[in-house]
Amino acid sequence: MPRLLDHYREAVVPKMMERFKYRNRMEVPRLVKIVLNMGLGEGSREKDVIEDAVGQLTMLSGQRPVVTRARTSIAAFKLRAGMQVGAKVTLRGPRMYEFLERLVSVAMPRIRDFRGLSRTLDGRGNYNMGLTETTVFPEVNADKVKRVQGLDVTLVSTAASDEEGLEFFELMGVPFKRT
Repeated sequence: MPRLLDHYREAVVPKMMERFKYRNRMEVPRLVKIVLNMGLGEGSREKDVIEDAVGQLTMLSGQRPVVTRARTSIAAFKLRAGMQVGAKVTLRGPRMYEFLERLVSVAMPRIRDFRGLSRTLDGRGNYNMGLTETTVFPEVNADKVKRVQGLDVTLVSTAASDEEGLEFFELMGVPFKRT
């Protein structure tokens, strides 16, 4: 069982129940899924760029990502419907908690001039963030990366409001900026 899941059960649940006066443990927000998305932009025309992105996401997540395709054609971007434009993977269960732990304790401290994440949630208790490069994760070998890729990370929770979500993510160890 992941350490972060133990931390959630032993520390986060009691603190959240006390702070928000929940009557039942099932009311406490929990992490539902983590979605990792990598948009390829101009590199989508080259097959090796897509394979490189799929390989990086596979290393980061431990499961094979889905290659996303364009829904419609956009002439200004030289984009045709059905072209490969990115890759995404959805993490649930133990892999989700292991990834969050690696993100918070290993990858974020390796980001240069890191001062904390923005305290803005999406209005429904979920958090979205972007990484400019995947090489902050030790699993990704920087020497083998041909093109530096960005990564979008979405943390989906059952929190009813941004206040609950922010408190939940802070207790889970996500480093936000100090107010």
